[in-house]
Amino acid sequence: MLIKRKSIEAEANAKAGPGRKKTATLASLKQLASPKQRKPRFAPVTLSEQFGVRYLHFGTEWVQGAMRISKPDWIELEYAQQMMAWMLFKDQPQHIVQLGLGTGALTKFAYRRFADARVTAVELNPAVLAICTSMFKLPPNDARLNVIEMDALDYVNNEEHHGTIDALQVDLYDATARGPVLDTPEFYQACAACLKPDGIMTVNLFGDHPSYAKNLSAMHYAFDTVISLPEVHDGNVIAIAFNQPPELDIPALYERAAHITATTKLPAKSWVNGIKAWQAQQ
Repeated sequence: MLIKRKSIEAEANAKAGPGRKKTATLASLKQLASPKQRKPRFAPVTLSEQFGVRYLHFGTEWVQGAMRISKPDWIELEYAQQMMAWMLFKDQPQHIVQLGLGTGALTKFAYRRFADARVTAVELNPAVLAICTSMFKLPPNDARLNVIEMDALDYVNNEEHHGTIDALQVDLYDATARGPVLDTPEFYQACAACLKPDGIMTVNLFGDHPSYAKNLSAMHYAFDTVISLPEVHDGNVIAIAFNQPPELDIPALYERAAHITATTKLPAKSWVNGIKAWQAQQ
């Protein structure tokens, strides 16, 4: 299945509103002064379950996220686990942000794991917000957790968020599920601006599609260093982007990975293996 370059939501928002009458009345002038915003159209949110795992879809067979019903706070999918690879470099983040909620797996994990951190999730589709609460055990907002209905592009372009984020996780897919909805150099520049100077971004890409090279090129434009981990699942590739050059001390990273695995059960050693393989190719 080929991807659309723009998401269903973005296409709907870009359409012009209804035509205006040539004869102006007081009511029509008020309408022209305050035009109604068109509501974005979304693909249907659907669910499936198999072998104790609940999956989120947007009306297609493509999986947008998963939750093991018996372990709702666990990160079930391997590519989603790799989105936490920034933990190799940061052990005490103060602000973690997720763009694209999915099933809330990363948001829930970060919220439970980092008790002193603020966790923000940004999601445009209100149906996803509702189903994450009702079917994927997303906790309610509180002093540390803030799940908001908002366009991710608007969030990163808001100067109030610039320089405030330690770890930014980007997983922005629409119903076609084969390339990020937001993939321009300008978008990734805004992401870099939202990070603190030593901030790190992880992005879910699709390795065997033209969107992969496009996104990598855009990230290289905006970030100092971009590392690609080995492909998993049906083509998912996690990219790790750094505002500043990272210190790639492989033995130290393996030590850090062992600690992460001991405390979280995440397969962090494989992340270091991927970084080591990337480093060997440079």
